[in-house]
Amino acid sequence: MHGKGPSTVPVLIVGGGPAGAAAAITLARGGVEAYLVDRHAGPHDGVCGGFLGWDALAELRDLGVDAFALGARPVGYLRLFAGGHRVEFALPYRAAGLSRRVLDEALIGLAGKAGAVLLRGRTVRAADPVRRSIRFDDGEEWSGAALLLATGKHELRGLARDLHGRKETPSAGLRAQLPVDASRSRDLAGTIELHLFDRGYAGLLLQEDGTTNLCLAVAHERLAAGVVGLMKEIMVEAPRLAERMKGAIPPHFDAIAGVPYGWRTGTTSPGIFRIGDQGAVIASLAGDGIAMALNSGVSAAQALLDHGPEAAADWQRRMHRRNFRPVAVAEALRHGAKGTVGRDVLMRLLRWMPALGVQAAQLTRISARRTGGRKSGARSAPGPG
Repeated sequence: MHGKGPSTVPVLIVGGGPAGAAAAITLARGGVEAYLVDRHAGPHDGVCGGFLGWDALAELRDLGVDAFALGARPVGYLRLFAGGHRVEFALPYRAAGLSRRVLDEALIGLAGKAGAVLLRGRTVRAADPVRRSIRFDDGEEWSGAALLLATGKHELRGLARDLHGRKETPSAGLRAQLPVDASRSRDLAGTIELHLFDRGYAGLLLQEDGTTNLCLAVAHERLAAGVVGLMKEIMVEAPRLAERMKGAIPPHFDAIAGVPYGWRTGTTSPGIFRIGDQGAVIASLAGDGIAMALNSGVSAAQALLDHGPEAAADWQRRMHRRNFRPVAVAEALRHGAKGTVGRDVLMRLLRWMPALGVQAAQLTRISARRTGGRKSGARSAPGPG
């Protein structure tokens, strides 16, 4: 939808990722006309995401999305590499790997079918929290009785996250796609793999089309040598990652800077719901970002349906409390893995007591819900793989 539209609508949702789409679906099914604005005109990949934990699968199922029918690859194990250490253990419940390109498109399509008004390919340049309004790149302005901010890790002028007082410099996120490779597919089948290195980590996960999603989270200062220089350094520090990559640096990376891992907000402006990463940013190694996005989108929409725009402040406080444990545990793991000593201690603990890894996987979930698959036992696998 382009050109002039209504100046005021019932609900505006800025951002068509999992949080925004889940909110649009819930509101539309509740009889509220929601306008979902997304800057992408069609299918696209996101810098972050791809891993769906058991709680994310449950959230999707409730919305009417079967991730496995979309081609998601089942994931039952987590494998960790750090220096010369290798530990593997079974996840407590079945998870999955699915590209954001496929997942986001399925959710946006479902929002449209439910009755949400989709405004795709339109970029929002700024917002006015007092008027609950947004300004598009063509200068057109719209306002809503309620505004749901779901721009992910991207900031929106006028509603940027309050990072004052934060001591740590935000991190950078990088993503590349590794081509289909028979040996890599065999080694990664049923597994999500994390490679820990100095001030960062990389994750490898098979996608529905057989390609491998490579995501990295690194301290911003490590990008001083550029992406290629960084990758050369990392491939020396993480030789098993270099093996998985066949010693080749991907020609293209998607990137996002200024990722404030560990940030949460308990405050908002009247009538504005901050959902997904705009409400809390969990370290990506926890693998619960998509679940938190879906959960917050549905929860905010339900609060809006039940109590109207004035529910925003109370809802944001409740989400701040609810996000505390998973974000705090993920931050403890992220900071513990930053340096050589911390990584060594972490890997030795997991080798000796792999049940600790299972417990950490459960503690970093926003919800204890699962899809009903068989609960796995934990095991350690310190041998070569």
